[in-house]
Amino acid sequence: MFDHHALRAFCLEFNGSTEEFPFPGNPDIAVYKVGGKIFALSSLDAADPLTVSLKCDPEEAVRLRATHPEIIPGYHLNKRHWNTVTLTGALPDDLVRALIEDSYDLVVAGLPRAERLRLDRP
Repeated sequence: MFDHHALRAFCLEFNGSTEEFPFPGNPDIAVYKVGGKIFALSSLDAADPLTVSLKCDPEEAVRLRATHPEIIPGYHLNKRHWNTVTLTGALPDDLVRALIEDSYDLVVAGLPRAERLRLDRP
């Protein structure tokens, strides 16, 4: 099951990923970026349950929300392109990893070609 330590570690495994805390009013909100673009947001305080917001293909986002009650439209984000995932342990870890990787890949796909090649993601 993902806790905030496992979530942080997994997000930082991706090539070129960085962690920032850009919200002075909410210093516990971690933002994970690649190429200066956000692919994941999560509160790293002892939030219970832990949530993470992830970028998602719009059609896939709707399907995931209909299939899993732990996945809802992105909180304070563009609900067409973002989902918020509640990490209670109800979702398989493999699915959570896949959702994070898909978010990262969507962001990388929108980066300039030279940046994608630098990240080894043509």
